[in-house]
Amino acid sequence: METNFFERVYAVARQIPYGKVTSYGAIAKVLGTARSARMVGWAMNAAHNLEDVPAHRVVNRKGLLTGKHHFEGTNLMQQLLESEGIMVEDNQIVDFEKVFWEPEMEL
Repeated sequence: METNFFERVYAVARQIPYGKVTSYGAIAKVLGTARSARMVGWAMNAAHNLEDVPAHRVVNRKGLLTGKHHFEGTNLMQQLLESEGIMVEDNQIVDFEKVFWEPEMEL
C-alpha cells in the first residue's frame, strides 16, 4: 500500500538525530522526488500538531529557519534548536555543515 507523501516526509524527519538538522531538499531527494522540496515544506507546515515529528530540525538548503513563522511564538524554532546545542544567528544556523544530517533510505 502506497503511503501518502506527507507520511513519508514525517518518517524521514523522525530519523533526524537530536542536535542535527536537515533540509527540505535533502528529504525530497531521499524520497526520490528531488524537485519537491516545496512540498516537503508544506508537509512540515502541516506537522505542527504532530509531537513526534521534529519539524524544527528541517531548514532550507542554506541553513535558514524559513519555517519559523509556523511555530507558535516568534523564536520557538530557534529556541528548540538552541536547546539541542545548535547555534543560530540572524535566523541562520551557525556551522551548518557540521550539524547537517544527510538522510538515507531507511524507510
